[in-house]
Amino acid sequence: MSEIGSATSVGVPSQREPTEMSAALDEESDRVALRLAIDAAGVGAFVWDLVSGRLRFDDRLLELFGLDESTFGGSIEAFNECVHPDDLPRVNGAIERAITRCGDYAAEYRVVLPGGGVRWIEARGRAFSDRPDGPAVRLVGAAYDTSEVREGEARLGRVLESMSSAFYQLDSDWKFTYVNSEAERLLGAGREQLAGESIWSAFPAAVGSAFEVNYREAVTTGRPVTFEAYYPPPLDAWYEVRAWPVPEGLAVYFLDITDRREAQDALARSARRLALLAAVSEGLTSTLDPLELVRRLAGLLVPDLADWCLVTLVADPHASDWRRGLEDVGWAHVDPAMHETVREYSALRLRAMTDESYLAWTIREMTSTLMESDAADQVAAVLREGAARDRLLELDPQSGAAVSLVARGRTVGVVTVFRGAGRRAMNADDVALLEDIGARAALALDNARLYEAQRNVSEALQRSMLTDPPQPDHLQIVTRYSPASDVARIGGDWYDAFLQQSRGPGGRDVVVVVGDVVGHDVEAAAAMGQVRGLLRGIAVHSGYAPAAVLSGVDEVMDTLRLETTATAVVARLEHHPRPGAELGEQVVLRWAHAGHPPALLIRPNGEVTRLADVEDNDLLLGLDPHTRRVEQVAFLEPHATLVFYTDGLVERRDRDVEEGIVALTEVLRELSPATQDLDELCDQLLERMIGEQPEDDVALLVVRWTPETGEA
Repeated sequence: MSEIGSATSVGVPSQREPTEMSAALDEESDRVALRLAIDAAGVGAFVWDLVSGRLRFDDRLLELFGLDESTFGGSIEAFNECVHPDDLPRVNGAIERAITRCGDYAAEYRVVLPGGGVRWIEARGRAFSDRPDGPAVRLVGAAYDTSEVREGEARLGRVLESMSSAFYQLDSDWKFTYVNSEAERLLGAGREQLAGESIWSAFPAAVGSAFEVNYREAVTTGRPVTFEAYYPPPLDAWYEVRAWPVPEGLAVYFLDITDRREAQDALARSARRLALLAAVSEGLTSTLDPLELVRRLAGLLVPDLADWCLVTLVADPHASDWRRGLEDVGWAHVDPAMHETVREYSALRLRAMTDESYLAWTIREMTSTLMESDAADQVAAVLREGAARDRLLELDPQSGAAVSLVARGRTVGVVTVFRGAGRRAMNADDVALLEDIGARAALALDNARLYEAQRNVSEALQRSMLTDPPQPDHLQIVTRYSPASDVARIGGDWYDAFLQQSRGPGGRDVVVVVGDVVGHDVEAAAAMGQVRGLLRGIAVHSGYAPAAVLSGVDEVMDTLRLETTATAVVARLEHHPRPGAELGEQVVLRWAHAGHPPALLIRPNGEVTRLADVEDNDLLLGLDPHTRRVEQVAFLEPHATLVFYTDGLVERRDRDVEEGIVALTEVLRELSPATQDLDELCDQLLERMIGEQPEDDVALLVVRWTPETGEA
């Protein structure tokens, strides 16, 4: 319909007697109109009685329409005369839908003022019925002036047209609703061509690309996105895009950054050498294993700097024959098919080199060698005939360089790199880069060697304090010490086993100890040596039982003012001959814990139990010299196994001690029936519990009673 002429045209009665409901409806209508006007911050209100056809405007609304009580006709026809002809069908349609459905009414339209001017009006309302499911009898609403908003939108449009950035807007169906002139230029399409068309059909290469992924992310999350992406021909350009969701769809700003990207690519090419230096530094400083360091260096140089390379270490600088003092320990080739050829060449070339070799000269003079061309011929000339030369010719280098690795005034190695025919020949700039890399690699390699030497000394010192256990009749004792992988391989963990004079008829008893002094360094190792020596001396000299031994250590530590603490478990295995007894002999086990993880007992049937609970575990050594130590006693079954350990076996960053003990118990239940050899059992425990990268030192001691056959 083009306009609403009267109440009867929408199917409502022309006359109706007022009722009580009508009165209540009048009150409700007025209240709603007032509330809408207040909520709209002072806008005007209207009430259209669909029964009588009377349309009432308040003073504010009359003012917005440029009318007064005398000039407004008070009917829907008078309203229609005020609405701009282009907007009237749309407004009438909104009114008709509200009346038909007894629902909400909303419209934005222009009114033509008496003087000829135009004003934009935003209206909201609702149709009411006087009985359930009855027809609408009243339309109530409010309206306000949106001319300034419309003018702001017009100004915004002028800004969008004048700015240098491209802009377009998409509706909820991904169709273009606005395209500014700069976007027309960059997209190569006019706004008339794009208007109403889906972006995915207008630019099919965007489907599945970064454009679609980011656009859909913005709409889904409601958050703006910024990204750079390339669109292939015909646009063939890079764009920087900023897109953010709006109620109508998606607003997109974008710039052509093709020139900038090309400049960035050029800068990236010029900075590649710095990136290579950074990669080398990071790769070489993350390990202290010399061999691993050399292998990483070879892998870092290929393919960025060379097609293939060799890394040689000076293993013995004082060797009578310089060849015997060298060792090729790292190599790499860009082509996996040539890996074996490079490996064979590295294994053969040193023995085949003559004294005129570039390698000998590089080591002797501590300087670099550059072969800008004919590298295969130059290297072959200093190789004796044979397999090494044959492998070299297969590799067919066209250019190359050798750089000495000098650290602290001595040559620790040589890096040799080669390029093939399909690559730019090496030049002085490449040699300068390689020398820079070589200086860093030499220092890292020398540090790794020094660390390895220190680590070996530390580990030897640690093991010198962990003496071999005695092997008395019918008792098997096996020990293990595993240093942490990220420290100096020395710390406060220890194990011990020694004989103690027995006061009973069994001769000498066996005492086993596992302890842990706080710390993981040389100071901790020194403190461990003191505590271990005290405990061993007190036990052997006094013949005390475990609890008394721990009390004695407490007293001596306090007297000597040893500023350290330690955990420990001490156990004594007493052999008691029992003539006429069923087993022929008995082994009595006495033990006491000082803040240490509980030892575990594996019974002959495979059952695993703890030797101590929380209440049985006393204070650490060195805390209170007067603490009373608790001692436990039990008979040991033939073929039973005891497992003593430090917390490094069970505790990790992602697992506390209690969880670790549970895990250790499960591993022992699984391993003990099938693993009769104690050495194998210890190795399996270390492998299963800590792997190849232990986070802490581990001391492990395992004891098994194996009586003579027939005694059991």
